[in-house]
Formats: sequence, structure tokens, C-alpha cells
Amino acid sequence: MGYVPNGRAVGNTRRGISLQWLVALAIVLGMLLLGAALAWQGYRGIRQTLVAAAGDSAQQIGKTIDERARRLLDPAHSSIRLLAFNPTAQSLAQRLERLPQLVEAMDANRMLSAAYMGYPNGEFLLVRRLRDPQLLQRFAAPPGTAFLVQSVSRDGGTVQGEWRFYDPALNLLQTQAKPEYRYDPRMRPWFAEASAQATTVLTRPYVFFTTREIGVTMAQRSVDGGAVIGIDVSVNDLASETQDLRMTPGTEIAVVDDQGVVVAYPDLQRAIVHEGQAVRLSRVAELGIPSLEHLYADPSQGTQPQPYQVDGQTWYGIRLQLTSLAGRDLQVLIAVPGDELLAGARNVLFEQLLWTIALIAVLVVLGGLLGRRIGRPLRLLAEQVQGLAGFDFSHEVGVHSRVSEVRELSRVLSRMSGTIRSFQAITLTLSRERNLERMLDGVLTHLVEAAGVNAGVVYLFDAEHALLRLAAACRGEQYLGELAVDEDAQHNLAAAVTQALGLHERSLAVVLNDRSQALLGILVLQLDDEYVREQVGQPFRRFVEELSGVAAVAIETRQLAEAQQRLLDAMIKLLADAIDAKSPYTGGHCERVPQLAQMLLDQAVAADSGPYASFSMTEGERYEFRVAAWLHDCGKVTSPEYVVDKATKLETLYNRIHEVRMRFEVLWRDAELAYWQGLASGGDQQVLQASLARSQAQLQDDFAFVAQANIGGEFMQDADIERLQQIGQHRWQRHFDNRQGISRDEAERFAGVAQPALPVDEPLLADRPEHRVPWGARKPPVAKDDPRNTWGFDMRLPAHASNFGELYNLAIRRGTLNDEERFKINEHIVQTIIMLSSLPFPRQLKRVPDIAGNHHEKMDGSGYPRRLGQRDLSIAERVMAIADIFEALTAADRPYKAPKTLSESVKILVFMARDGHIDGQLLQLFLSSGVYLQYAERFLLPEQIDEVDVAYWLGQVHCPA
Repeated sequence: MGYVPNGRAVGNTRRGISLQWLVALAIVLGMLLLGAALAWQGYRGIRQTLVAAAGDSAQQIGKTIDERARRLLDPAHSSIRLLAFNPTAQSLAQRLERLPQLVEAMDANRMLSAAYMGYPNGEFLLVRRLRDPQLLQRFAAPPGTAFLVQSVSRDGGTVQGEWRFYDPALNLLQTQAKPEYRYDPRMRPWFAEASAQATTVLTRPYVFFTTREIGVTMAQRSVDGGAVIGIDVSVNDLASETQDLRMTPGTEIAVVDDQGVVVAYPDLQRAIVHEGQAVRLSRVAELGIPSLEHLYADPSQGTQPQPYQVDGQTWYGIRLQLTSLAGRDLQVLIAVPGDELLAGARNVLFEQLLWTIALIAVLVVLGGLLGRRIGRPLRLLAEQVQGLAGFDFSHEVGVHSRVSEVRELSRVLSRMSGTIRSFQAITLTLSRERNLERMLDGVLTHLVEAAGVNAGVVYLFDAEHALLRLAAACRGEQYLGELAVDEDAQHNLAAAVTQALGLHERSLAVVLNDRSQALLGILVLQLDDEYVREQVGQPFRRFVEELSGVAAVAIETRQLAEAQQRLLDAMIKLLADAIDAKSPYTGGHCERVPQLAQMLLDQAVAADSGPYASFSMTEGERYEFRVAAWLHDCGKVTSPEYVVDKATKLETLYNRIHEVRMRFEVLWRDAELAYWQGLASGGDQQVLQASLARSQAQLQDDFAFVAQANIGGEFMQDADIERLQQIGQHRWQRHFDNRQGISRDEAERFAGVAQPALPVDEPLLADRPEHRVPWGARKPPVAKDDPRNTWGFDMRLPAHASNFGELYNLAIRRGTLNDEERFKINEHIVQTIIMLSSLPFPRQLKRVPDIAGNHHEKMDGSGYPRRLGQRDLSIAERVMAIADIFEALTAADRPYKAPKTLSESVKILVFMARDGHIDGQLLQLFLSSGVYLQYAERFLLPEQIDEVDVAYWLGQVHCPA
């Protein structure tokens, strides 16, 4: 634990042992050691007993296997000796007559696989029981077959093989000639060994080729020496019986010979190895049983199981010698998992530990109850103080105790806890409350409670009027609303304020200054009585002064933030007013749209049913929306005025219809000159005068048509455009150079255009190369594949920046704007997004560029500039779209159209909703809430406000499900 100079501890205090558990802990530890020692001793004894019992069981298993092996071979040995006393049959017919004797021998011993006889002349007879369906299928036996008799006869040197199939009653079912069956018993080891001696011959265990059984062959020469009798004895049952002799489920048992060949193992698939068509018995290492492999490799033997480790697991193994199977040197390998063998011992150990734990639990409960009664007051107080150490000041601190020291400590800690809670509340109020007045009220209330004073008041300084204005008050009498402050009073402001309030010595006043020591205000605490004034010493004064410094910083920060927000709002309003003032034809748009959008958004927030019942916005989100609404057309500062204000088709910086009219004037004069020249040449005056009248009338009519087309009021038909082309073909003569007195940009457009010799005849209306203004370096990044396009724009870019062609503009079918000018109008939203995206908006205003820049998008994704769809547009953005369209429809200050009535505007909005351009649900709210009418009453001309059948139009709006 560390300490600082004022004596306060730094770091966590080490917890000691509770008094209530001290005595019980010693008893418990002693009981735990005694119980553990007794349990371990009992476990060792039971383990030794279980291992010894396992050894006895292993010995018994060996004897059992030995006995069962003897029972397999003895009946077969008796049968073969009886068969040896039969006289030797000389022909196949005689041998078949003795077939019942062979079948009877096999029936007497179910482990006999086959019985056969071999003769010195190479003839052979074998009887095999067919019980396995696989064998029946293999030999293609007819239905009902129980026995197969295989015979080889030699008649005059000819080898004849035959198979005969018999049913259980030895009725012949079928005979098959088998020329390929040429088995010669004289070549087999059993025949050679049995022929050489009079005793019974027993082979080593092997795998029978035909049945894939494991067994041995027993053979003996007949008494008269005319034949050798053989019997195949299966030991598969011996392998299966080892499965039943296991001590535990995981015990492994195998019978092996002196060469490590596995004679018996419960899993026959492991005991047999296939090598192509041949099969043989597995060796121990080929079984894939690590416990048996390790046991066989360890030559040590004993009467008791020996422990060893395999793959991290303990096994107990024992090897036992067998004496059966005709004296062959066979062994039984037994491996028992240690976990299974000692499971009983561990269960006993676990039960003893449970009893020990139960006894310990009882002692713990008794010791805890006794200790709790002794140390409960201290424990409660420690828990409460621990809460303070863990920064939990929400609970009262204090206990009831008869001990005076504990009672005094409880009282001091209770006062400290209350002070900390008040200070914490002050800090939270300073950091979380945004409104300056509410912040001051909260800080003052908590400060009065923490100090235990009677009341308090805060005055803020108004520098413009040199006044202290009442900002917050807590309890006390009615304070003055304003206090005048002159320069002399500022030097001793605390005394002047307390005197003005009539508090004098019954108060503590602290001046509030900002970080530059400029006056912000004053904090005054009203003391209660003489006792309280004595308690308020220097530490309390220092605490109030330090806390007032924090409050002063908070006040300064709030005032700066509010001033900055007022400045931002004023600049946004200034920009919107500048855009409206830029063009007299769009004046008021940037002011009316935010108000209409706010009216519709308020209805969506206030909705308590329908699709917007769960929609809500915080105060910060509302402010973000207002900023975006005011800035939604800020990009119009880049739109050329002659495009925004374009009232006629030929208007650029001026209306070029006057230039066209002047050409008609020239043609008018040319017609008059032709008349006078005709008269001077002696022509007929009446004919010339009639021609002049026709020409001038045609010129008047053609110009009237061109002038009417220039207005753009009616939709241009194909016939109208064709007539424009015909009028434009009229020629007039230019005598002056059209490249003199022009700007450098216009001169660059003439580059590459040949200069004709003057005078030159030109068409009355023309689209000349110099009319097309290329983009150059001013090409905006709106194409989807433009690498400069980092905003996701997806707009079609016209081929030229501008096109002043006369026929091209006069042929505009609707309105006064051509494609290039329409793009310039639409480009304002591109510039809006670019401009707003470049501004370092704070976190709470990050969505301003999207809300402001997406009001020309459509629900079906066909809008501009990014072709966003319904899923990409928030409710705020959809509100902006409806407000912008409705204001544009009803605006009375557009040069290119007359203002629409209220019913016409609603009809257009409904059709746009049905076409998937605007949100139908928002439009329903717009109509049903009456927002459209409220806006009309404030901003529309009286003649625009007509009757709207709201119910009808609500039924025409189709909203997606």
C-alpha cells in the first residue's frame, strides 16, 4: 500500500480474515486433513485387494480357456479314432455308403468343420456341412442343401472330380462333375505326417481356406493302413468365449502361440490377415491393440497383474501358459484398463470424500452462525464502506452498535458518503446537462445540500448591459432579478452583491471567471445561523471555490457552444437567403421548403398509430434535419443565373429573339429594296407592290411563329419543328466580321471553323459550331465510371457544357430548357452533396449531406444524382422530397410556368406516388393531417387555394404492403 503526503492511502487495502470464520477455519482444516488421510489409506487398501482379485480371476480365466480348448479337441479325437477302425473302402460307391458315419461324427461335435479321407492312390472324399448362406451361394448349392460331398476318383489314370449335394436326411439333391477339382491329399502335410505314424497328428492353428474359420486339422492313419482320416476342428467358439470371460468391458484377451500368432481373439476381422487370395492368422502387433502388443513384448511374468502405461493410460496385464491343443505352447494375454479395474476403489474414495465434505459443511455453517452473531455490526459497516471503495455511492452508510467507537465511525462515514453523493451529482450535472439554466439549477441544488447551507443563488453577467441577471436560485427568499454592476463594483463584486442582497456576513460569495479571467457571474450561498458559520471553515471555502471554477468552465463552454450554434444557424440562413436573393424567380424557395418539411416531419413524429407509430427523433436529430432542410439547395450558388432565370428558349444572358428579329428586319428592308429596284428597272408597279406585300406578310407571320415558339408555353409538335426548319432555311446577307469584338472563350470556339468571304449569305436560323460549348476542364464527376466520382453519382452527362444553337433551342418540345441547361439545373444537387461532404460536420450532423442531397431521388430508384431506391432513403429524406416537389408546384414566382392550384398540386403528388416516385404512406399523412392546407394558408395566393377531396385522393394512393 502506498501513501501520498496528505496521508490518504493509495491502492487497494488487503482483506484480512473475518473474525466470524477464524475459529471455524481451524476446525475445518483439521477435519479436512484427517478425512483426506483416511480416504487415501482406504483407497490404497481397496486397490491392492482389487489387483489381487484380478490376478485370481486371470488364473481362473486361463484354466477356463484351457478346459474349453480340451473340450473342443477331445470329442474330435475320439471320433477320428473310431473312424480309423473301419475297413478301407476301395471304390467311390463303398465310400458313399459310409457317408452316414462321417455325418454322425460331425453331428456329434458341432465344432467339426469337415471330415474327409485320403487314399494312397490319390483319391479323396470330403463331407462339409453347409450352414453359412455365403457358403451355399459360393458353391451354388440347390435349395435345401445341408451337406456337400467333394470326391476325387482315379480310374485308369483319369482324374474325376465330383460334387454331391445332400439334404439333412442325406437325400441326394444334385451331382455336379468338376473336372477342375483335382485335389491330391498325398501332397498335404496332414496326410504325410499321419501316414508316417500310428498316433493322431494335430496341425498348428490356421485359417481354413474355404470357410475362413480359425481351427486345427486332426489326422490319423486307419488301422489297416489303407486310408488317412482327417477332421477340421474350428476354434472360433473359443475366440467368442473369451469375450464372455472379460473382467471389465474394456478388458482385452487374446490367445497366442510361441511365435506370436493370434489363435483366438473376439474380433475375427482383426485376427485374420488377407494377402491377395490367401489368408493367414494375425500376429499380436497386427491386431492394432497397443495394450496387448505392449504386454506381449514384455517378457516378465508373474501371478499378479503388473501395471504399465500405454498412450498415457494405465493398464494391468498378465500372461498365462496353456497346455491344451495337443501340447502346443500357447499363452493367454489379459490386459485390463486401470480406470475400470479400480473404479470400485475410486467410488469408495469419492463416498468418503463426500462424507468428509458434508461434515465440513456442517462445521462451516455452525462456525459461521456463531461468528456472524459476534461480528455482524463490523461486517455490515465494512460492506457499506466497501461499496464506497467500489465507487457505489447510492446507498446510505451507517450501523447501530452499542460500541461507541463503532457508532462514531458510522456517523463520520455517513456524512462522508452524503458529501460524495452530492459531489458526484454535481459532476454528472456539469457533464451531461446541455441547457445552461437547467445545469445551473442542478449544480446549485446539490451544492446547497452538500454544504448544509440555507439557500443559494447564481447570477450571470450580461456584458452588453452591465447587469447581473438571475440565472438559478435554490430555496431562500425572493432574489432580485437584476443587479447593476459598474466598473468600481467589479473590483469588489462579492461584497457588493451580498450587500445588495442584504445578506452581509450570513453568506459566502464566490466570483465566477472564465479561463481568461473575464467575469461570468457570481455564486452566493446563504448561511443558516451562527453554528453553521462556525462549521464553514477554510476547507469548505476552498472546496466551494474549486467547485465554482469547474462550474465557470462549464458555463463558459455552454455559452460558447450556444454562441457557435447561433452563428452556424445564422450563416445557414444567410446562405439560403443569398440563394433565394440570387434569382427573383426562385426567391423564397430555400425558406419555404424547410418550413413545409418541418411541418410534415412533426406529424410523422407525433403519429400514435399507423406506419409511423414507432417513429421518433431526438432533439439532436431534429436539429440535424433543420440544418439539412435549410441547406438542401446550397449547390444553387453554382448554377448560372441565365439558366435558373431562363424565361424563353433563346435566352442566355439576354433574350436572343431580338437578334433574330433584327434579321427579319433586314429581310424586310431587302424586300423593300427589291421593290424599288424593280420600279427603277421599269417593272410593273402593281405586280411589284403585290410581291412586296406578300413577302412582308410572310415575314410577319414567320417571325410571329418563331417568337411564339420562343416562349415555350405549348408543347412543340413535329409539324412545328418542321416549320422552324423551313423558316431557318431563308437566307440573309452578312457584311460584317462575326469574329470581331468577342471574348477569348468565344474566339476559341471559332477555332477550326473556316472564315467565309464577306459578304456571305447565312440561314435565318442556324445551329453553328461555335454555338456548342465543350466541357473542357469543367466536366463534373457525375458519370458512374468516373474515377473522380467518390460520392456514388449516377447521372447521364450531356455531350456539351452548353448549346446555344437557335434551331436546337427553339425546337425544345416543353418548357424553355434544353438538355444541357436541364443538367445545369439538376447539377445543383451534385454541388450540394460535394459542398456539404467537404464540410467537417460534427458527429451529430453527419447525415446532413444525405438528407439535403437526396431530395431528388425517387422510391423506384429512377431519381438523381445517385439513383437511390426505397431501401436507401430514410423517412427524413422522403419528407424532403415531398416538401421540395409541393413547394415547386405551388410556387407563384417561377418565370416558366403559372402557379398551380392546391387541387392540381395534390393530384400530381398522388400520380407521382402511384408511379413510385415519392412515398405513398408519407403522402397519405401529408393529406390526412392537413399539412397541405396549413402550408397553403400561409404561403399560397388566395386564388390558388381551392377545394381538395382528401378522402378521394387518399383512396387513390397505393402503398406497398
